[in-house]
Order: sequence, then C-alpha cells, then structure tokens
Amino acid sequence: MVSLDMASRSVAIAVGAFLLAVSQPALAEKKYGPGVTDTSIKFGQTMPYSGGASSLSAVGRVQTAYFKMINAQGGINGRAINLISKDDGFSPPKTVEQTRSLVEGEEVLAMFSSMGSAPNLSVAKYLNSAQVPQIMALAGTPKAIDPVNFPWTTTFYSTLTVEAKVLGAYLLEVKPNAKIGILYQNDESGRTYLEGMKAGLGDKAGTMIVKEVGFDLSYPTIDSQIILLQSSGADTVFVASVAPKFGAQSIRKIGELGWKPYLILAPGVSVIETSLKPAGLQYAVGAVSVQFYKQPGDSKWDADPGMMEYYTFMKKWAPAELPADALAVIGYSAAQMLIDTLKRCGDNLTRENLIYEATHIKDYEPTLFLPGVKVNVTPESRIPWRQRQITQFDGTNWTFVGGVVTAAGER
Repeated sequence: MVSLDMASRSVAIAVGAFLLAVSQPALAEKKYGPGVTDTSIKFGQTMPYSGGASSLSAVGRVQTAYFKMINAQGGINGRAINLISKDDGFSPPKTVEQTRSLVEGEEVLAMFSSMGSAPNLSVAKYLNSAQVPQIMALAGTPKAIDPVNFPWTTTFYSTLTVEAKVLGAYLLEVKPNAKIGILYQNDESGRTYLEGMKAGLGDKAGTMIVKEVGFDLSYPTIDSQIILLQSSGADTVFVASVAPKFGAQSIRKIGELGWKPYLILAPGVSVIETSLKPAGLQYAVGAVSVQFYKQPGDSKWDADPGMMEYYTFMKKWAPAELPADALAVIGYSAAQMLIDTLKRCGDNLTRENLIYEATHIKDYEPTLFLPGVKVNVTPESRIPWRQRQITQFDGTNWTFVGGVVTAAGER
C-alpha cells in the first residue's frame, strides 16, 4: 500500500514534470538575431550630422531621445533600444563605410531610418545581399521601393514622385497656363521631385516648364539660380528640395527681387520654423505645398491628444530641438512605427521576422499624421501611405485646400 506522503510526492513530481514540459515551448519561442539579447535590441543608422545637409540630422537626435524615453519606461518586453547613429555627411561613399561598420562591426539587428535617398540606395544592394533589414528608410525615391530586388528594404516616406504628381495635377487645375521654373536639388531627391512634377503635368510638361535649374548642397547660396529662373519668364516656381536652408534662401531671394511668382514648395522646404520664418513670412504668403502630418504650432491642433503628447515628449526628452520642425515630427513618427513593429515581433526578434512584421502593416496611424492618412505596407505594395492634403500659406499658418487626396498606387 502506497503511503500518503509517497502519493503526494509522486503527484508533485508529476506536476513538476508537466510544468517543465509545457514551459519548454515557451522558452523555445525566444528567437534572436544579431544584436539582440534578453535586455537589448541594437539598431544602426546613418545621419548627416555634418555637411550641407546637417539640418536633416534632427531626425536622428529626436529618435535617440524617443528611445531613451521608451527605455526609461522599461523598453519593449524588457529590452532596451540601442540605436547607434553614425555621421555620413550625406555622402554615399561614407554611408557605405558607416553601414558596413554597423553591420559587420557592431552586428546590429537592422538598419533603421537612415537619412536620404542617395545614401540609402548606396547600401541597399549590400544590405539585401546580406539579408539585413533596411527598414523605414528616410528615402523618397521610388527606386528604394522595389520588393523584387530589395525585399529587405522598406521606406518611411511615401515617394517624392507621388507628392510631386499631386502638386502637378493641382497646378493643372488652378493655373493651367503657368510658365514654370523649377529649382531642384541636384541629387536623387531633387531629381525625383523634378520627374514627378513632369509626370503630374503629363503631356503639358514640355510647354509649361520653361526652365530647370539645379544646385548642390555644397553651394553657399542659390541667388544666381533664382535670378536665372526670373529671367526665364517663369510666373510659377517649384522649389524641389528637402533642405530647409535652401528653401529659406530661395523664398527670401524671390521676395527681395520683388518678384511674385506662384510659389510651390516641396514639404521639406515648407516648414514655418525652419524655412518660412528665416526667409520672411511675408514672402511666402500664397505658397502651396502638401502635408501628411499635423503642423506643430498650428492652433487647430492645440487640443489634439497626439500633439499634446508630442509637446510633452519634446519638452522633457528633446528640449534642444524645435517642436515645430517637420524633421522632429518625422523622427518622432518613424520611431513610433518602429516601436509598434517591435511589439508585434514579440520574442521572435530575428531579422526574418522583423522584415516580415515591417512588411505587414495595416491601417497604422502615427499620432501626428493627419486624420485619414494611414500606413499600409505589404510584401508586394510598399508605398507606406498615399494620402496627402493640399495646403496654402496665409501668412501665419498653412490652411487646408480641399480634402485629403489619395494617389493611386504608382511609385
């Protein structure tokens, strides 16, 4: 006859064995790629902390601050985000060098939100060959959206082509006989805007565009380029750049000349704090642009919960940055999207699962995006969003013109 103690002992052993058995799959579910431990996740990034495009590096500083906030709150499933952000001066050869050091030296899990079309393109083939995720790249070129050749690459931006097409189509409606002069940044971003505008104008591009003038980010000023556009007889100017410094220079020079063309601004040079105020707000009255995010500083968003949360974050975690800078908004929103993606990854933090989750995003709405602008990414369709709002500057704020425009699926 088995004693009660022996029976209890047998039951305890059996229960222990059962609990051990059922715990094994749970333990086995943890899958890690390079740069991941039980306590941290390591990402790499390149930013132009030096050089002519250094103003764009606000994105990296805000993202670093955002992850510090997340880490202070306990991280993601107990893991801290370690973002190693290196300076590439917006120079593709330097981007290649720094990216290789991050992948092969630091052994990061992935590259996240590196800045610039040309820099990102310069490393896309290398990263895809090595099967290293290149996610939420800050590249507006449609060349980066290529799931066949670059299956390990996703972008944060909608393409600059689509933005310019929307502006071109709008121009056809409001000023069909315009004589257009285009000032474009002579790199991948500026040339993409140039081609997008031509596509938006369609078969009228050849007659409507009277002058195209390029500039390099290394130029000290673009005064001579503006004078060339004025002498061409243009009555409309499209500033096709992502660099706020040159947006401010172009608007100010146009104003100082007493020239009053219909002014169309790419989003990167339409920010009140970094382009319009330095130029002189009076010179930008009537300018047209497109938006996908809520403008900090615009009173219409003062009571918006997402905007209030953003202001609180900026004051505590990034006090040296300008809340009204569009680059801060972009950095904040991309960081939000990465956190959402990591939460969906759970404990499966392999490179394969990270790119899977980064290409399976449905109706995600960053808190600073305009209502109706939603992020949708699939393995086959990787333009993150296709909605934007036409806006016009009234001397104080950007005001909405019409409703939210949804572009078709073209790149």
